[in-house]
Amino acid sequence: MSLLGIDVGTTGTKAVAFNHGGKPVASAYREYPLHSRQKGWMEVDPHEVAAAVKDVISLVAAKTRHDPVSALSVSAMGEAAVPVARDGRFLAPVQVSLDERTASYPDWWRGRISNEDVFRITGHTIYSIFTLPRTQWIKEHWRSVYDQTWKFLCFQEFVFYLLGSEPVTDYSQAARTMGFDVRAKKWSERLFEIAELDPAKFPTAAQSGTLVGKVADTVANELGLPRGVKCVTGGHDQPCNALGAGILTGGSAVYGTGTVDCITPAFDHFVDSTDFIQNNLACYPHVVPDKYCSVAYNSTGGNLLKWYRDTFADTEKRLAAEKGIDPYEVILGDLPDGPSPVMVLPHFTVTGTPWFDTNSRGALLGLKLTTTKGEIVKALIEGTTFEMKLNLEALRRSNVAVERIRSTGGGAKSRLWNQLKADMLGVPVATLQTSEGGSLGTAMLAGVATGVYGSLAEAASALIHEHEVFEPRPEISARYGERFAIYRQLYPTLREINHRL
Repeated sequence: MSLLGIDVGTTGTKAVAFNHGGKPVASAYREYPLHSRQKGWMEVDPHEVAAAVKDVISLVAAKTRHDPVSALSVSAMGEAAVPVARDGRFLAPVQVSLDERTASYPDWWRGRISNEDVFRITGHTIYSIFTLPRTQWIKEHWRSVYDQTWKFLCFQEFVFYLLGSEPVTDYSQAARTMGFDVRAKKWSERLFEIAELDPAKFPTAAQSGTLVGKVADTVANELGLPRGVKCVTGGHDQPCNALGAGILTGGSAVYGTGTVDCITPAFDHFVDSTDFIQNNLACYPHVVPDKYCSVAYNSTGGNLLKWYRDTFADTEKRLAAEKGIDPYEVILGDLPDGPSPVMVLPHFTVTGTPWFDTNSRGALLGLKLTTTKGEIVKALIEGTTFEMKLNLEALRRSNVAVERIRSTGGGAKSRLWNQLKADMLGVPVATLQTSEGGSLGTAMLAGVATGVYGSLAEAASALIHEHEVFEPRPEISARYGERFAIYRQLYPTLREINHRL
């Protein structure tokens, strides 16, 4: 029997089936487009996401008939929620984290409650991307959608709903709404009252790894799954990724490079830190019971390289097609060693931590007529990594030690990129035998819930192994240290100009 991990992201969804030894036996991936019907809006169509989810499950089910799926769990992007009517209709497109229409809402919130109070309830500071401000916008601008909504389902519980199981969320996903009391483990009456929203329109929350039902027989028949596949709560994608990388407690962190770049450490208690609040660092439930985690992230992340691929890399895409390889292999294939003379401010979307600025913009600096494509591409991946270095320093100021990083996601497949992270961050960076951290983490949750493994610690010890370790190169690290001193000045220097733009 196999365990299925489903990962629903901003631009695509993946399903990976693992045998009980943690080896992937089948996988499938489907992209879906981001839609921008108005300036500053960024949405996904829930019908397109639903179709992609069913498609990847069906494809994996067809490949695992010899090793059929017995249980599944889901990791999902945070914040985004589908308004679902009682009759099953999806009532509106879904605002994703890149959407800017709620940019004014944080000021509204700060006029009614302090950042510190919100943090001590939810483990998050006030920001426009969270589900409560998004839902307020729907109530204000699309009142009929709000009134008809039975439940606002984030994409974890949305998948359960599609499969005919109970649409239960978990504590980590609920926390990303900015409406969940992370220590009492329940929806916050105070915050819902301030928002003038009905908490009954949100799903029941349970600990990650909770058995919530099974795939309905009719859906199992449609997708080619065996009957009786159990559904288990997973979580927000970043703590699921941390679990799948073996980050169950302190000292290490996972660096996931995907649509968003994110460093996720874990710790044993709620961190009530002024530095966390000032740098907009979260502290919310890990998918590991009784643990907490944080997310230090840049929202532009891997989107920046995708933007380059889709906008400027026609030649590279053609060469990749001729050779039958991934276009990114060509794009990243001829980069200069050491720091690029070009520097990038990676604020091509809303910023993420530490700035939480919806009005910043991206920038390329240091361009000359002799600047090469390779120098620009190198600067793109350096820019997001510099932003992560800012976040890593903020974590350390709050005594969250990160002495080793495990690399996952699409970026983990590039040796050049992993070495760059080690050089820039000044800590060893290890890849894993499987880079599918989120999918493996959810498969582990499904396995523990159904008795395949005795505990998450036991599963991690048996399934997660480092593959290759990239050590910082002192000379290159020193040069990046000099460049970082310049990078620190980019956002403060360009902030006013970018806001005017």
